[in-house]
This record gives sequence, C-alpha cells and structure tokens, in this order.
Amino acid sequence: MSRIEIVGLTQQFKDHRAVDNIDLTIEDGDFVVLLGPSGCGKTTLLRMIAGLLDPTSGQILIDGQDVTHLPAKKRNLAMVFQSYALYPHLSVEKNLAFPLNVLKVSKEEKRERVLGAARALGLESLLHRKPRELSGGQRQRVAVGRALVREPSAYLMDEPLSNLDAKLRTNTRQELSELHDRLSATFVYVTHDQVEAMTMATKIVILNGGRIEQIGTPEQVYDAPASIFVAGFVGSPPMNLLEGSLSTRDGHVQATALGSTSRLWPGTCPEHKVTIGFRAEHLRLEEAETGAVRIDGVIHQIENLGGEQVAYIKVGDHTVVAKCGREVTLERGERFTAGVRAANVHLFDQATGRRMEWVEEPAPALADAL
Repeated sequence: MSRIEIVGLTQQFKDHRAVDNIDLTIEDGDFVVLLGPSGCGKTTLLRMIAGLLDPTSGQILIDGQDVTHLPAKKRNLAMVFQSYALYPHLSVEKNLAFPLNVLKVSKEEKRERVLGAARALGLESLLHRKPRELSGGQRQRVAVGRALVREPSAYLMDEPLSNLDAKLRTNTRQELSELHDRLSATFVYVTHDQVEAMTMATKIVILNGGRIEQIGTPEQVYDAPASIFVAGFVGSPPMNLLEGSLSTRDGHVQATALGSTSRLWPGTCPEHKVTIGFRAEHLRLEEAETGAVRIDGVIHQIENLGGEQVAYIKVGDHTVVAKCGREVTLERGERFTAGVRAANVHLFDQATGRRMEWVEEPAPALADAL
C-alpha cells in the first residue's frame, strides 16, 4: 500500500480559496478521515489526491513519487463515490469486473479477483443480480468491491454512506472498518458525519475554511480539541463554550463566567480573556459544591435518548447542556445545580480561538498550545 504526502496544496477557484496551503502526511495503512462542515474543502482535497482536479499550487507525493500532475488513471488509486456510480445494465459480477477490463487483466485473474472481492464483502449470492435488484447497502458494497478488485495503492472515499439509512450506515461502517483491518490498506475517507469519523478513523483531519484545524486520533480531537471550532464541531451535543476571563486571587488561578467566579488550580496568571469549555457529560450534580466551574440554572428542555438524557439549562441568557443517565430524575422547570472538575475544563484564547494549556515547568504560566 502507500504513503501519501501533501505539501503546500492550494486550490483557488476565482475569488474563492477552497484549499489553503495544506500540509498533510497519510502513513501507509492509515484510515484517515477528512472531517468538516459543508464547504470546508474536504472533497476538493480528495479530488486533488485522486487526480480529478489539478491544484493551483503545491505537491502530492505517493511513496515519494511526485504525482501532482499525473493523470488519475496512472496513480493506482481507487475512488468510491457518494452516488455508487454502478452500471445499471450490468450484473454485480460485471460491475465488479469492469475496472479490470480497462486494466486488461487475464480472464483467470479477473475471475479470481472478482470472487475474492465478493467473498470479502458478502456479495457471492448477488453476483448475477442487477443494481436495481439490490438494497442501498448492497449497492454500496458493490461500489467498494469495484475499488477492491483493482488492488490499488490506496482507497479514496467521498461520503460513501450518506445515501444509506441509519441502520445500514451502522452496518456498512463496521464492514468498512473490518475491511481496512483485513487489508491493512490506506484509506482516505471524506465525511461531515462525526460518528463515522470517530468510529472508523485511525487519524482525523478536521478542516475549516480550507485549512486544517487539527490532526489527531479520535480520542485526541474529542478530549483535547485544538480550537474553539473543533470543540464546537466534535461531540454530540457539542462542547459547552462560555466567554469568560482568568485572573489570580489568593495564590489560585480563577475563572469568571456567567457572573460567577470559580477556582481552577494553584498558581498565578495575568488577566486574560478566554473561552471556557466543558463537555455535557462532565457537568455533574455531585460536583455542584466542589467543582471548579459551577452552573446554577433552570431546566427548560429535556431530550430522552434511550439510555441517557440531555438537559438544556437556562442560565440567564445562556443555555448550558448536560448529559446524564436515565436514572437521574430531571423535570422541566426545576432548578439544576451542578459542577465541572478542573481536570475537565478546557480553556481557549478568545483572540486566536486556539487551545491553552497550563504549564507547570519551568514556572506556572499559561501557554498557547499552537
């Protein structure tokens, strides 16, 4: 399989810069998910890697070879599109074999590769059917199988599950993850669905406005978001974000937000405007008195999610979200008082939007983790 290097890649469409000077290395065997909202540049980036779109500037290297201006057919990359793009008049078997006709593979090898892909994707009993006789999930597996038979250097996938219903999407996610594990192949996968990213990726690349906001494992982007954008985009519900400030009193760093001040940890720091963040599941009733950040408001809405519930709490003009188990009794209109431990508090610089970390050495100070 392949290692893909992207160096200073830019795509300019008239007065709109869709991809802005991106540097990214995709290691051999990675399952990299390009994640971000619509219009962030993820599909444009994928199309440039595939060779379907020429970059305005920058380089693309596959295993050290510069392929920036190499035609798509010479890059040995397989693309799976959102629309499946199956030939309706051909059987599943012939759809799977079609890329091999272009490659002029022998009849025996063609048969072997088609049967191997069919077995890997559970399509053996469907080989003689036409696409119209298949479910959405089965059609998507055929589209993946057509990429699989090529034995490419890497698999590129552009929102391949967006046309599936929730149950099929879950099943197909599992199948793609198992396929990646089995092949040890390089996957580059575009989606705006964070559940797909969190459940399948070995590495997530979060894009915003054509630029990379953060690169990391699913755990890293969830537990330590690098910016306010990532904190508000990753997670369901997204992270609570409150405008506030830091200051020092009695040898402790303290945070002020929503009209109240809480101690965070021992130390000193200059006064600084920050955005204070915390996950909904970290706002706990048992931390109401001891938490570093305390919330006191009125529940105005409750969502029952089956095994858990989400409460929307009005604190003045602001809404704070809490997530907890169904065993906790919540009533609309009741007062909700809870707290967040200091270990679960995230700080972001208001001016730059970037994450801040508390550094103990060589002296206690706030450092911008750019």
